[in-house]
Amino acid sequence: MRGAIVALAALLAVAGSAAAESDLDARLAAANLKRGQLLYMVCKACHDVEAGLPHKVGPNLHGMFGRTAGTAEGFRYTDVLVKSGIVWTPATMDAWLKQPGAMVPGNGMAFAGIANDADRASLIAWLMANSGAQ
Repeated sequence: MRGAIVALAALLAVAGSAAAESDLDARLAAANLKRGQLLYMVCKACHDVEAGLPHKVGPNLHGMFGRTAGTAEGFRYTDVLVKSGIVWTPATMDAWLKQPGAMVPGNGMAFAGIANDADRASLIAWLMANSGAQ
């Protein structure tokens, strides 16, 4: 019986993950790039997206999609972010932007997050279009 419960929980987790990914895909398809650009203005205080610009208070985000968190050369990250093993994808970025402190407690980023799902998708779409994503 216990094995069946564990198997069911695993199946539900996979189904929930697929549903969340599908939801994110729909939100990205409906994203408003102008809104994303406006939202990025808050990020710009600490992060640039253009290749070759130096790091600011936060790392330069150019080429971040597909990169492992805490590995941008020349930026000093917190140990917890380096050890997180996160690879930046639209899905991990969605979770991060929702609440960075909950995703990686003690990460050092002074940003509470973006609660609005559509706003996060618009920012992610803008970042994908402007940070060297492939």
